[in-house]
Amino acid sequence: MEELIKRITDSVGIDADKAMSAVGAILSFLQNEGPSDQVSAMIASIPGAQDAIDGISGGGLSGMMPGVMGLGSQLMGMGLGMGEIQGVAKETIGFAKENAGEEAVDEVIAAIPGLSQFI
Repeated sequence: MEELIKRITDSVGIDADKAMSAVGAILSFLQNEGPSDQVSAMIASIPGAQDAIDGISGGGLSGMMPGVMGLGSQLMGMGLGMGEIQGVAKETIGFAKENAGEEAVDEVIAAIPGLSQFI
């Protein structure tokens, strides 16, 4: 996870704590919205992913609006702008593909309505 957070801080320009929270929110979203078997395998293949999810205050998306819009609202609530959100999402998905395999991650993305527009 440290490698991913470093990539995000370098490429997106946000601090490490905010990057970790954003990654945790994205992974939590995938865990809640995606096909459970594929997402579980993907998360298991990313070092530190479950810790990032567990570190989200309030347990992730509980109480939020559903879907991609809920994730966007949560990330904006962390103080991220649209460009930063896209940067974090692209780095997170790219890192997931390196660890879990491109095909597996693409299947997860394809299974979540509207997600592919933002990645």
